[in-house]
Amino acid sequence: MIAEFPWFERKFAFELPAWMFPNVVERLRGTPARAEELVAGLSHDLLTRRDGDEWSIQENVGHLGDIEDTWLGRLDDFLAGKETLREADLTNRKTHEANHNANDIATLLRAFRQSRQQFVQRLEDLSEADVLRASIHPRLKQPMHLVDHIYFVAEHDDHHLAQITRLKRHFC
Repeated sequence: MIAEFPWFERKFAFELPAWMFPNVVERLRGTPARAEELVAGLSHDLLTRRDGDEWSIQENVGHLGDIEDTWLGRLDDFLAGKETLREADLTNRKTHEANHNANDIATLLRAFRQSRQQFVQRLEDLSEADVLRASIHPRLKQPMHLVDHIYFVAEHDDHHLAQITRLKRHFC
């Protein structure tokens, strides 16, 4: 199997055409269901087991919910015409302090689904002109259109779903 590539080392070419927007929105809409399917039937012990210092399956799920505020905030930044998007907390303090392993997986999944539904609903109300709005990504220091932003979000989702799959394979 190919080794995991760290998220912060990934590079992106933001060149998606506007017609890809509905396709990427569907990826975003489907992430909660994919997460639910990945964790279905797993014991609390397996969900909360860590591989060294890496987050557990449950912490990865919790993180997906934690970061939704950043995605919604960046959507606001695009729509407000901000030159540079707000920064994410690169230390992931919210996830580290949340103690997601002490929570119930169903609660984490429900919270993520609700946040993601709000994000998707807002995306569905956008015009083509909105989809093509551009701002600079603060960490990558490169311009992106809103369609590229949601692609970035979908890639972030998939990164964590792949982590969950890797942990399941490792521990099962």
